[in-house]
Amino acid sequence: MSNQALNNSRFTQEAAAWDSNTKHVESTRKALEAVQRYVPAFKDGGSKNLRVLEIGCGTGLLSFMLAPSVQSLVGVDTAEGMISAFRTKLEDLKEPNLCAINHLLTSADSPELQDAAAKLPGAEGGNAQRFDLVVSHLTLHHIDDLAAVFKTMYECLKPGGAVALTDYEDFGREAIRFHPEKKRPGVEHHGIKRKVAEDLLTKAGFKEVRVEEAYVLKKKVDDEEGMEKVVGEMAFPFLLLYGVKR
Repeated sequence: MSNQALNNSRFTQEAAAWDSNTKHVESTRKALEAVQRYVPAFKDGGSKNLRVLEIGCGTGLLSFMLAPSVQSLVGVDTAEGMISAFRTKLEDLKEPNLCAINHLLTSADSPELQDAAAKLPGAEGGNAQRFDLVVSHLTLHHIDDLAAVFKTMYECLKPGGAVALTDYEDFGREAIRFHPEKKRPGVEHHGIKRKVAEDLLTKAGFKEVRVEEAYVLKKKVDDEEGMEKVVGEMAFPFLLLYGVKR
């Protein structure tokens, strides 16, 4: 089974209980705060004009936190169970400004993405819907070809648009402990390396690239043979990857 299939199976199984995990919620709230610090529109009052694309939206934890502050949001995820949970939440909204599609996005002109974006507030005429902001949270470490996904993100943006992506950092051999051993199948990278991310974003065409520690998440980890025993919780630094399309 491919890593993509493993991820889809795992996250579909975990979807129903995902939002009840307090660490998932804590991490996502910190990611939201980081995005709001880095993206100027959240500081100058212009965020209600943002059309947002979220890659790896899952159940919509970040999506639904962002939605009240932006014009519209399209969430994309490959795990059917996650998208089902996202859509269940939509049923409680009278006039939702967000939606989700079960899709592996490899092109900005994907018919699935274009159709979804065209139905939301702020849609532009024609079939070339583009976005002001692309976000993702704890998605990049599941993607083998980061160069390709950064290029797709770049193509999805309008000129002047930006990416603001959060994931835990590969700070050395201990970073593997972010996932318990039983959840490591399907993980492509045990964290994100700063210099690698900077180089790949730059090669994809982004300007004003910044890859910086945005926050720290503490969580319990399993004991590992050959690694120091952790009492209580272990601290994991999270990076925010930022770049602008000029």
